[in-house]
Amino acid sequence: MPALPLTTAIVNYPHTRALTDGTVRSGRVQLKPTDVSPITRAFRQMVRDLKYDLAEMAFSTYLCARTYQKPMTALPLFILRRFEHGQIVYNTRSGIQSPTDLHGRKVGVRSYTLTPGVWTRGILQSAYGVDPNRVTWVLIGDEHVQEYAAPSNVISAPAGSDLTTLLLSGEIDAAIGVRDAESPDIQPLIPDSHNAAIDYFKQTGVYPISHLVVVKDELLHANAWLAEELFALFNAAKAHYLSHPDAQDIPLRDRQQIIGEDPLPYGVEPNRQTIDTFIRFNVEQQIIPHSVAVEDLFPKSVLDLV
Repeated sequence: MPALPLTTAIVNYPHTRALTDGTVRSGRVQLKPTDVSPITRAFRQMVRDLKYDLAEMAFSTYLCARTYQKPMTALPLFILRRFEHGQIVYNTRSGIQSPTDLHGRKVGVRSYTLTPGVWTRGILQSAYGVDPNRVTWVLIGDEHVQEYAAPSNVISAPAGSDLTTLLLSGEIDAAIGVRDAESPDIQPLIPDSHNAAIDYFKQTGVYPISHLVVVKDELLHANAWLAEELFALFNAAKAHYLSHPDAQDIPLRDRQQIIGEDPLPYGVEPNRQTIDTFIRFNVEQQIIPHSVAVEDLFPKSVLDLV
């Protein structure tokens, strides 16, 4: 039987590169990579048009897409993760001195369902006492899932707005996802955010998941073996990378010191605490209407795989 061809939209990460360069192969599937940059375009294309057979997707986008019965299912392949404490910055001229000073203020973010935004709001609420309902969230873009309607404390900035410009002008007081704002007036809201994130991980066991992998339901239904085969392939690619690390990959070594030898654990059980926490954050922030069981997010055939 010929290998099943699968159009894919996955970033060429060091831990997935063995899949695209042919180092790790399968006799049952043939991955046909598509270059999509930025990868967020693929999220939108997938939830709106099912453009790919296999695609990377932000975790909150997937949870939101499930609510609207988009015919795709995720695999517990968490290919992008990062600590999120450093995502939020503020304008020092705003008078903000602590996270709870965000109450009554305006905070900018690309979209309300943005995964770093969900994580940041959840961390601010659970660890710093910030009530997201007492903040006005100002969006500069739309949501990947068109059907989603945000809460009443979410507003949109004028078309063409830029988070950095809004923040520097004082039109918003803080923002999530501003990178390299070259102004001394823009500072991290959480001091020493890197070590704060490590402490949060040690205290809670929560290691934020940014992106996972989704597959069209029609392919999973037609090929009962597919979920397990893909899980094995991605695991093999990651194992190849971890056994041949780049000597210059300092972030990998740093992450291993915090997380362990495998800084990107796949599978449900090693990540259950993180997944449960993220589901709760999405419910609390009205991204999804009610909680879902972790087991309902993934194919049954891969629930016990690690």
